Amino acid sequence: MSTRGKKILFVDRDGTLIEEPADFQIDSFEKLRFVPGVIPALLRLRDAGFEFVIVTNQDGLGTDGYPQASFDGPNDLMLGIFESQGIVFREVLVDRSWPADNAPTRKPALGLVMHYLRDRGIDLDNSAMVGDRDTDLQFAENLGIRGFQLRTAQFGGAWDWAGIAHELCDAPRRATVVRNTKETKIRVELDLDAASDAHVSTGLPFFDHMLDQIGKHAGISLVVQAEGDLQIDEHHTIEDTGIALGHALREALGDKRGIARYGFTLPMDETLASAALDFGGRPYLVFDGSFVRERVGDMPTELVEHFFRSICDSAALNLNLKVEGDNDHHKVEACFKAFARALGQAVRRSGDALPSTKGTL
Repeated sequence: MSTRGKKILFVDRDGTLIEEPADFQIDSFEKLRFVPGVIPALLRLRDAGFEFVIVTNQDGLGTDGYPQASFDGPNDLMLGIFESQGIVFREVLVDRSWPADNAPTRKPALGLVMHYLRDRGIDLDNSAMVGDRDTDLQFAENLGIRGFQLRTAQFGGAWDWAGIAHELCDAPRRATVVRNTKETKIRVELDLDAASDAHVSTGLPFFDHMLDQIGKHAGISLVVQAEGDLQIDEHHTIEDTGIALGHALREALGDKRGIARYGFTLPMDETLASAALDFGGRPYLVFDGSFVRERVGDMPTELVEHFFRSICDSAALNLNLKVEGDNDHHKVEACFKAFARALGQAVRRSGDALPSTKGTL
């Protein structure tokens, strides 16, 4: 939990915690459906130190068309189910006005939450708002906190609950690097704290397969899109992809606090590859290996070493990569897998200490 105070996750109710029906009014038990993923996400957020406050507009609540009892039954059941799972809401703040009333308590206005603005025990810098409508994002902006619009069929949005929890709990280290030259157009997207299937397209299927190994075996999210002058040579595409990937690693690592820095050895049938790496800020490559074949698939084997040198130079990475064996396909793939495993170990966070006696990396 932040030393500055309590982090609050303000959440809308309808369409955010529970699904919104076609008539936009949850006035019976039959209409109560939880939004997918909300309970595990809130548990993660709770464990990360967040407290929860519901802020909801309920048009005309308490009128003949929307009696208080019709609201209370499903709402109390919802709160009871959350509580049974270990999720308790600090407050439930309800505005009963109609949109035409322009009430100061109706989102996106802040009338219901003014006491949080006055409370110095609240860490608004690290608080957030989750809702399904533009008015929820405007509410977040008015409050001076980060806003997330949950993805729904009715109102769009870009987030699901798992993604929101990842964003707020993991402080993910991400980078997007675009490198455009006369020879290539490269885009690399990287998230060091999310494991997902890599999405790679370089025009070189075997090279795509090798980059897939980096994403898979490092346990990171990796997207690579490359267009190059393959009608001339593969060199520019492979080299510039390595440069862009290195820049993305350097940018995503930031100040490198909490990382491990260092190595891995990997067998693959008759082949043995070892990779020892250090994000110490000094680019250097030692490559010990040779290939008999000129190509493996559509990738020239002479560019294997060059690819890793490009990463080292742009990521300020020291890499010692050694491979031995009989099958060149196995040797190339083992190089990429060993590098990926070493990378995954090196970037994994544990605490926030800087792994250097120099005070910088």
